[in-house]
Amino acid sequence: MKKICVVTGSRAEYGLIKPILEIITKSPKLKLQLIVTGTHLSSKFGYTVKNIIYDGFNINHRVKIPNELDTSKGIVKSLGVGLNNFANPFDKLKPDLLLILGDRTEMLIAAITAMIYRTPIAHIHGGELTEGAYDDAIRHSISKMAHLHFVATDIYKKRVIQLGEQRNRVFNVGGLGPNNIKKMKFLGKKNLEKKLNINFL
Repeated sequence: MKKICVVTGSRAEYGLIKPILEIITKSPKLKLQLIVTGTHLSSKFGYTVKNIIYDGFNINHRVKIPNELDTSKGIVKSLGVGLNNFANPFDKLKPDLLLILGDRTEMLIAAITAMIYRTPIAHIHGGELTEGAYDDAIRHSISKMAHLHFVATDIYKKRVIQLGEQRNRVFNVGGLGPNNIKKMKFLGKKNLEKKLNINFL
């Protein structure tokens, strides 16, 4: 079985990758290794690790990264602590592949760790742009460390290839958000009226 290590650091990104976690868990050829970090472990941000537990996923490691100070000094210190704290999980898990999404600092830490451990990286949602933020630099840095790229549009695919990545390793699979919406079960009109205690015209 191939060991697929997935890192989740926030509620927003967890919502996107949850169906992927389910697919990996059900596969007879894959073994899910789950590392939970970032704001999931902060009471300030709702301690959302409880949602992951509720969903029935086995958490292999919880990696604490300080996130109380949203300053340059605080972020740099968090990066240092995060790199130190990611070493032991990688040493124990020895994954065959690291799967990460996006451009948050937790994902950069995970990518750097995987690169040093010579673990192949699959990056989701590379090639995108964020105006006026250093997210682009982080996202592109992760793309340069990654071996497989799953992007949302042809424009993003072209941008990843322009970064120097091999064309045959960049796949336009579409955005994860719309795919998840298709699987959602919505309330019917009557149930929604009852839930909201109102009557639609």
